[in-house]
Amino acid sequence: MAHYLMAVHGSAEMGEFGNYESKEAMEAAFATTDEFNERLRANGNWVFAGGLTSASIASVVDGQGKEPVITDGPYLETKEYLAGFWVIEAADLDVALQLAAEGSKACGGKVEVRPFDGLG
Repeated sequence: MAHYLMAVHGSAEMGEFGNYESKEAMEAAFATTDEFNERLRANGNWVFAGGLTSASIASVVDGQGKEPVITDGPYLETKEYLAGFWVIEAADLDVALQLAAEGSKACGGKVEVRPFDGLG
C-alpha cells in the first residue's frame, strides 16, 4: 500500500467561522469530517490527519545560512492556503482519489492528492 497526502485548501480570506458561512455549517462539516475519519480508521486507510490554524500566524524558517532566519507570516502570498490534511494508505491512486472525493464532500473543501515519493 502506498501513502498519499490529501491536502485541503481553503481561502486566505477567513471569516469568524473559518471558510464556512455560519457556525452551523462549520459544525456540520466538522461532524461529517469526523465520520469520514472514522471510516478511514475502520477501513485501514488512516495514518494521520489534522487541521491547521490560519496561515497568517505561520512562521518561515530558513536555516541554510550560518544563522537561521525566521520570518513571520506564510511562505507564499496566495488567495488559498493549506487548511488541513490527511495522510492515508491506499492500494493505488484510484482508491486515493475516491477517498479524496469523500473527504472533500465531508469537509466542504477542495482536496489535492499527492503520493509520497517512496524515498523515505
